[in-house]
Amino acid sequence: MNTIRYCLALDLKDDPQLIEEYENYHRHVWPEILKSIHNSGIHNMEIFRYSNRLFMVMEVDENFSFEKKAHADGSNPKVQEWESLMWKYQKPLPGSQNGEKWMLMKKIFSLKEQFKK
Repeated sequence: MNTIRYCLALDLKDDPQLIEEYENYHRHVWPEILKSIHNSGIHNMEIFRYSNRLFMVMEVDENFSFEKKAHADGSNPKVQEWESLMWKYQKPLPGSQNGEKWMLMKKIFSLKEQFKK
């Protein structure tokens, strides 16, 4: 099975109390959300924070697609509840479209690929 890695970015509202609440939710993610993530073909997900900037790394299998995940999430009331709640803490990145959250990042460097040249 091939693993594909995606990296995404998002900002939080620049408020220490809100950031702490957001981190607390992510220490205790609802079981339905974990199941939804796993069932979509995501095998690992990590979120890192610097100040109010978040960076997510997702490792997925070849069956994963953002479109299928969005469709499944749209019909899952618990995921919709979670996403609504998270908007209390999140703010869109500059240049994102209305309602867009996590923005896919473009890979610009790979040490492994440099050594293959």
